[in-house]
Amino acid sequence: MELILWRHAEAEDTSPDMTRALTGRGRKQAARMADWLNPRLPQDIRVLVSPATRAVQTAQALGRYYDQLPELAPGAGVDAVLAAAGWPDGAYPVLIVGHQPTLGQVALHLLAGQEGDVAMRKGGIWWFQNRERNGRLQVVLRAVASPDWL
Repeated sequence: MELILWRHAEAEDTSPDMTRALTGRGRKQAARMADWLNPRLPQDIRVLVSPATRAVQTAQALGRYYDQLPELAPGAGVDAVLAAAGWPDGAYPVLIVGHQPTLGQVALHLLAGQEGDVAMRKGGIWWFQNRERNGRLQVVLRAVASPDWL
């Protein structure tokens, strides 16, 4: 299974939190990352998105169908994100558009099985894949990309 974590792009510093929109820079970040992702994404990928405006606007840059899931809203837990994705046994690859620190917590959990979080840049992705080797599940980090690098 493949799991891609995409942090929403730069958003306005306003409130209420759920309605914060992307800035002009954020729209450019989302478009740049979408341009990089689209030719690389599997055709059968499921796109799951936090209902927060900034996450929805980030996902819209892909120009693909997506589902909004309340369980991916700001403050979501690692278990909720992995359950929504169906990790590790899901039938389809999944792209999740969400928030820090949750996505950084998921990344650290996948990489090291630890609590805590790693920093994810705004608009950046972490692309994971799992595989079985010698009867054990392994997690492979396939890519880390930031819109500033593309």
